Amino acid sequence: MSDLKEHSCEACSADAPKATGEEKQQLHKDVPDWEILEIDGEEQLHKVFKLKNFIKALEFTNKIGELAEAEDHHPVIVLEYGKVTVSWWSHNIGGLHKNDFILAARTDAAFNDMQ
Repeated sequence: MSDLKEHSCEACSADAPKATGEEKQQLHKDVPDWEILEIDGEEQLHKVFKLKNFIKALEFTNKIGELAEAEDHHPVIVLEYGKVTVSWWSHNIGGLHKNDFILAARTDAAFNDMQ
């Protein structure tokens, strides 16, 4: 397994290719707890994180926000008491790109740092 969180994100324009089936299969090995879901015709990486309380969930949400801003790539984040749901995908290409898997790995690392 590679250390995907250490990979660099690349600029992703509207004409960038989506990850191929083989690429998704390979990259998914590094973030196996993330589901690949199709929502409104677009594949997304989706994961629910359980935390101790609302304050911890808010802290984690803010960490994800910092990751997103650093890469100018923004997920859907749903904050609830003791739970944060995150979905990564590349809006401008309507599906998954390697960047989404990298940021999923960084999200996992941020969560693990809080434990």
